[in-house]
Formats: sequence, C-alpha cells, structure tokens
Amino acid sequence: MEDRTPLRLAVAQPACVPLDVAENALAHAAAVRAARARLVVFPELSLTGYELDAPVVSVDDPRLTPLVEACAETGALALAGAPVAGDHIAMLAVSGGGATVAYRKMWLGGAEPRRFCPGDVPVVLDVDGWRVGLAICKDTGVAAHAARTAALGIDVYAAGVLESAEDSAVTDERAGRITAAHRVWVAVASFAGSTGGGYTEAAGRSGVWTPQGEVYARAGAEPDEVVSVLVTPGMDGV
Repeated sequence: MEDRTPLRLAVAQPACVPLDVAENALAHAAAVRAARARLVVFPELSLTGYELDAPVVSVDDPRLTPLVEACAETGALALAGAPVAGDHIAMLAVSGGGATVAYRKMWLGGAEPRRFCPGDVPVVLDVDGWRVGLAICKDTGVAAHAARTAALGIDVYAAGVLESAEDSAVTDERAGRITAAHRVWVAVASFAGSTGGGYTEAAGRSGVWTPQGEVYARAGAEPDEVVSVLVTPGMDGV
C-alpha cells in the first residue's frame, strides 16, 4: 500500500446551535472549506447537538445541501454526526454526491438507550486506499470495538466524540490505548462549546495521534477550530 497518495485529514469542532440542522450544516460547510482536506471528521451528533430528543435526519434532507456543496467544491468526504432512522446515533458520510448513513454507534451510554438502539457491526471506509475505521464516543472506550474494527484492516481510527471539559483527559487516554494496541492513526473530533445532556462546557481539543501514540496535531477548547494534517504512507509506521 506504499503507493497510496498522502491523505489530508482534518478534525473539526464547529459551534453548534441546538436542534438547528440548517444552521449547523452551514457551520459544517465552512469547516470543510477551511480544512481543504480529503476527509473531515466531526463530533458526535454534530448536526443537532447532543439533544437526545432531536428528530432523525434523513440522508436526503435538503438542509444538508450546503454541506454537500462544500464537499463537492473541495473533494472532501465529511463524517458528520446525526440521529437517524432506527433509532440510531450515527455518522453520516457526506460527499459531493450526497449523504449516506455510514455507521451506527455500537456502544450507548447514559440516557441514550432510552431513545436509541445500538448498531451491530463495525464499519471501515476506503478513502483513496486508506482504510478508515469509524467510531462514536463510548465506542472508543470499549477495547472490543477497536479490536473488531482493526481486525477488518485499518490505517486510521476516526471518531466523533463528546466529553465534558473536566473529562478532557479521557480522549487522550483512549487514543493512547488504541494506538498501543493496534498501531494505527487515531483522529478524534471532539465537541466544543455547550450542548444538551448537561454538557454546559464540552472539552473540544480535537486531535490526531500517530500510531506511536504521540499527539500529531491538536485544536484548542473553543468552538470553530479545525485541525488539518497530511498523513503520508510509511510515516510513523503506516
């Protein structure tokens, strides 16, 4: 796989307006344009906020049009968070051709099981020859999830998460465990700002870790930050 082209990868933490998919899609579109990346990862439930009563978002929702257009302009694949029919907490894969449900969260936490059902299979996307395993929040803390995903053959473990500011170290700890066990790149988009579920101050600090567990790039704690990196075949063990 050394003949793969380098992958421009970004993690974004846009400001989120509770339940306002249209406004949030515009913020996602701005982040995609700012990133100028092939793959842009967004936090858990990024299109609605962590509002567990949010209506489902369909893949043909016209409110997603600005994000689809931004992906068409930049050639990006955006992984955005939303509730979908089922009921599932999901990751939408949005490209210039539209949106699809790429992955459904397998490990639910807190009050989530009152509304949502767990997904049942790990998912890996092929992005220009790079195999990208998908995860949402609590998934990242379950060793079996990373193991099942890695068993499919991955180069990158990409996750959208939400942690409170006081638990900001959780993301680093989990990324460290995943890189130690599987020697893959880890890209985490972490919600910043405030949202539902009692998260008055989310952690932010989205980041990318090398297969050796080193922080390769990191955002701050405030909303509207985007971190973009170039990952090259053979770099740090990939």
